[in-house]
Amino acid sequence: MVREVQDETDAFAAEVCWHYYVNGMTQAEIAQQLDATRLRVNQAIQRAKVAGMVKVRIEAPFIARIELQEAVRLRLGLRRVLVVPARQEPYDCHCAVGAALANYLTEKLRTRSWRSIGVSWGMTLEHAIRKLPQQSHPDLEIVSMLGGTMQGASFNSFSIVSGFAAALGANYSLLAAPIFLSEGVEREAFLAQEIFAAHFAKLESLDAAILTASDISPRSFLIANGLPKEISPDDLMRAGAIGDVLGRFLGRDGTRIDHPIDRRTIGVDLDIVRRIPEKVLAAAGRHKVDIIRAASMSGLVDTLVTDDVTAELIISGGLGQAHEEAAE
Repeated sequence: MVREVQDETDAFAAEVCWHYYVNGMTQAEIAQQLDATRLRVNQAIQRAKVAGMVKVRIEAPFIARIELQEAVRLRLGLRRVLVVPARQEPYDCHCAVGAALANYLTEKLRTRSWRSIGVSWGMTLEHAIRKLPQQSHPDLEIVSMLGGTMQGASFNSFSIVSGFAAALGANYSLLAAPIFLSEGVEREAFLAQEIFAAHFAKLESLDAAILTASDISPRSFLIANGLPKEISPDDLMRAGAIGDVLGRFLGRDGTRIDHPIDRRTIGVDLDIVRRIPEKVLAAAGRHKVDIIRAASMSGLVDTLVTDDVTAELIISGGLGQAHEEAAE
């Protein structure tokens, strides 16, 4: 008798699943057709999955990339990872990721009622701006999250914030300050000026942040052109730095390094960044593997946009370029 009941239950589940997966009917439609409750239909579907009656097989060339994204997401403990194929010869760590970021941002702005987005700087964001379709978001404000430099005009923080605003049809707020104060200038006194108060208040209530990351090498524009002359990359590495996010240098475990430059940085504090509802890091390249890991460990990333070259290194536990060079 028990077997007959089980057979009847299995038969019901099979019929439900056929209508649901093959015929494309909703659970409500199935319940009406089989004269059952929606709860019973839902339970039948779940039971069939557990029992192995339902096996979903997806045939698509995108599956490998989706599996790679999930592997990276689990490895770094992130909410979401987007992986795009990179140009291999010559390798370009900016173009593909910039295009993917532009697409992600466009889709998000279609569905989210964001009023303010904080932005970092760098060549990846410059590429994203180039790929953005012209849009109109008059209620949106783009807010620069750190000071800038007089060099690198096309991808420093001043040009990036205005570039995003122009492409998105948005307003913008510029942090018109150097990224690092001169030696001897008191940071608190500098920021006490009235012109900075309103801007820093905006940084406290951002809906999203678009971030980049750099290593400690000449590949980094900040290292090559932005450091104060009395501070060298070797100084930072001796303090334990492996890269920066928003001009804040991090150690391998994601903690901020103890170095005087941290107290001279003009930009949003990382504790404020961690409280932003969506933090998107766009970064790729062998030389950025270590800082991507560190930023993720530090709680500065919800969504990572990267390429397949970088993703493979992350999940394989491969060393970042800076680490490899240091070991040689």
